[in-house]
Amino acid sequence: MLTKIRPSPALIVALIALFVALSGTAVAAGIVPLAKRALSADNAQKLGGKTAVQVAALPGPASTVGGKTLAQVAAMPGPASSVATLVSTKSAPWSLTPSQLASFTIACNAGQKAVGGGYDNPNGDALAFDSKPGADGASWSVLELNVSSTAAASGSVYVTCLA
Repeated sequence: MLTKIRPSPALIVALIALFVALSGTAVAAGIVPLAKRALSADNAQKLGGKTAVQVAALPGPASTVGGKTLAQVAAMPGPASSVATLVSTKSAPWSLTPSQLASFTIACNAGQKAVGGGYDNPNGDALAFDSKPGADGASWSVLELNVSSTAAASGSVYVTCLA
């Protein structure tokens, strides 16, 4: 008794791929009808044979906005100039005696929220163990340690506030 063994779908797909690969690019070009179209790109036809330099010299919609030149548009006040009035930075000096550990807090103006902060350590003689917003959300705290046992350390703490 003979049993028929049917090939799996994966084997059929693999055989088709093998025959296409062995037949070369002639069959591939016949299978992909867009091969001839790719020789002449659609954009090249739209540009009418102009070079890249000629196209760049053409006036276009990007050269004006609402009847104004790009220079005039750039000079207009916009969101960036409005945001600058909402953000401010405050700083205050700090100093530590030799081997001292202390926390320094700086507060934003009334009605502002602390969105960032930190410390400045110009001589590198202090380490910050913690830098975080205050519990009230309107201040910033930095916990610092003077690593020198003989010299004082100083710098400034700062907070970035949002109105």
